[in-house]
Amino acid sequence: MMKTSIATTCLTITLLTACQPAPSYQKIDGQTMGTSYHITFEAPKNVAISDIQNSIDERLAQINASMSTYDKNSTISKFNALPAGQTIQIDSDFIKVLDDSRMIYKKSHHAFDPTVYPLVELWGFGSSMNIERLQNPPTADQIHAVQDKIGLDKVVLSGDKLTKTNNGVGLDFSAIAKGYGVDAIADVLKSQYHIKNFMVEIGGEIATGGVNNKGKPWTLAIDKPIVGSTVSEREIMTTVLLSGQSMATSGNYRNRLEYDGQTYSHTISPITAHPVQNGFASISVISDTTAIADGWATALSAVPADKAIQMANDNDIIAIFIGENNQKTLEIIYSQAYTNTFNPTNKTENRP
Repeated sequence: MMKTSIATTCLTITLLTACQPAPSYQKIDGQTMGTSYHITFEAPKNVAISDIQNSIDERLAQINASMSTYDKNSTISKFNALPAGQTIQIDSDFIKVLDDSRMIYKKSHHAFDPTVYPLVELWGFGSSMNIERLQNPPTADQIHAVQDKIGLDKVVLSGDKLTKTNNGVGLDFSAIAKGYGVDAIADVLKSQYHIKNFMVEIGGEIATGGVNNKGKPWTLAIDKPIVGSTVSEREIMTTVLLSGQSMATSGNYRNRLEYDGQTYSHTISPITAHPVQNGFASISVISDTTAIADGWATALSAVPADKAIQMANDNDIIAIFIGENNQKTLEIIYSQAYTNTFNPTNKTENRP
C-alpha cells in the first residue's frame, strides 16, 4: 500500500507550459521531503519574491520537523520509538494528517494504512523489488510475526496526545505527506500573500488556484505508464484542466515484475500482506485537497484493478486509471465521479 519513501515515490505528472510565464507571474523552486517543489503564481505587488519563498521554506520545515521519518528528532520518529502505552504530544499538522489518514483507512477498508512499513521491510521492497523475493517470499509465520504491528486502529489519539496499543507500531506518512505539504504551501500563498492564481507541485503532487498566465485553467499532463521508463523518458497519455482543485498520481509501472503469469507491483497490500497483483499501472485522483488526493491514489493502487474501480465509485472518488487491456494496449478508465465532473472521452493508446 505504502509509498515506500518520499524520495522514491513514482512521479507520473508533468506540467505543460506552452511558453514562459508573463512578467506578472513568477516561478520559484526548492528542495523538500527528499524531492523538489515548483511553484508558479501571479506575483503580488510590493512583495519581494524572496520573502514568499522564505515563508514557504519555513512552513515546510515545520512539517518536516513534525512528520519526516528521515529526521530522528522529528515528532513522528519519537512516536515510532515509543513503547506501547506511553504518550507524546503532537502538533496540529500531525493531527490533520492522522485524521485524513484515518478517514481513508476506514473508507478504503484498510487498503491505505500508514502503519504498513514493517511488511514493506519484511518483503524487502523499500525502494525496489526483485524476482528472487517473489520466488522466496516471507513465510506465513514471518508475516504473522509482524501483523500485530500493523493497523491504524493501534494508534490512539486523545486531544493532542498520541499513543500506541502494541509495541513496534509506527507511522510513516510518506503516502500523504507530500500532498499535505502542497496544501500547506497553497495556504501560505492564499492566506499570507492573498495570491489567487497559482500552481504548486511537490514531487508530482499538485494544487491549483485560479488561472495561469493565459487566463485559463492550469493544464496538467499524466504520463504514459511505460514499463522501464525513466523520469526523463516521459510521454503524455492524457491531460486535465484544473482550477481550484488538486491532483495526485500513484504509479507502479517503473517498479513492477511479472512472475508466474501475474504482474506484481512494489506496493505491499496491508490487507493481503503481499505485493499487489494485477493492479493499474497508474492512478490519478482529483480532490479538493492534495493530501486527500495523495492518500486515495495510494489506496486505489493497493488493490487489484477491478476492486480499485469499485472502491473509487463507492466513495465518489474522481479518478483516472491507466492500464493494459486484453490487447496489451494502454487504456484509460474513468471513475463515475470523474465522468460526471469532466465528461471525458475514453481513450485507448497503443503501447510504445
